[in-house]
Amino acid sequence: MPNTCVTPDATQAAQALLDLLHRVTGRTTLSGMHNQPVHGSAWTERVTRITGLAPAVWGQEIGFSAPGTLDGTDRREANADEAIARARDGAVITYTWHAVCPPDDEPVPFRGGIIRDLSTGEFDAILEPGSPLHTRWCAQVDAAAAVLRRLADADVPVLWRPYHEMNGDWFWWCGRPDHLKALWRQLFDRLVHHHGLRNLVWVWSPNAAYDSAGPFAPYYPGHDVVDVLAMDTYGGHYEREHYDALRALADGRPIGLGEIGDLPPAGVLADQPDWTWFMAWPDVLTDRNTDAAIRALWTDPRVTTLDTLPTWRS
Repeated sequence: MPNTCVTPDATQAAQALLDLLHRVTGRTTLSGMHNQPVHGSAWTERVTRITGLAPAVWGQEIGFSAPGTLDGTDRREANADEAIARARDGAVITYTWHAVCPPDDEPVPFRGGIIRDLSTGEFDAILEPGSPLHTRWCAQVDAAAAVLRRLADADVPVLWRPYHEMNGDWFWWCGRPDHLKALWRQLFDRLVHHHGLRNLVWVWSPNAAYDSAGPFAPYYPGHDVVDVLAMDTYGGHYEREHYDALRALADGRPIGLGEIGDLPPAGVLADQPDWTWFMAWPDVLTDRNTDAAIRALWTDPRVTTLDTLPTWRS
């Protein structure tokens, strides 16, 4: 079974995190809650109030928008410190990265900045060492690496989820399989070999294949640069075919639910037992689900919360 981190000389903590996901596969699903930068841990605290149980997984975003806005870049250091504190309490930490399009300067708005078109020629240039767009891309990666370095220095492992939903048609990195695979490998090389980050567990996370999102496999960058596979899904799309397709592609690697909006209906986790964690998305959680439905998932016997999460690292 492929249970060794793809990062050479990964930290013991990163390996322990990957081992945890292997151990829980088929046995339980870790509860998780994403937190937007401007709110700190507010959404984790909100779901804890609703359910009486803290999530096992604490999620955060690197940040891309103007200071004081939802995904503000000004919250990077404060939220890294919060992540370290949550990890010391025993939580699993996951970070998402809505990367700024390299022709643009951060901060950017979500629509028009992250959701925007990028020409094939521009994408080619991002992948060409020495080009101006490649140099700009490197600088943007380096800003994200500074956040991840704070966590590495505190020995906090991270489920690292960049360039997600790449099989859709909305983010600038979406829709071009060969470019995405090359971009993923370029990012892996920059963070692992240039920055020497050894605390990352690499999570590749396509969107469930419905509407404009295509099949998973064409975008998969390879087993040598992916530790864990996840799926993002909204609108109640928990079709068995998506689960089976991701499991087949994972080939023994853990799988998770990287983002969810509508919570899984009763019976989904029993029928699809290999989901190792889910991460509920702010606003959508309470807009699309009743408090009773949230409590029902958090207290499902198949779900692990922070209080029942076994000790997973020394």
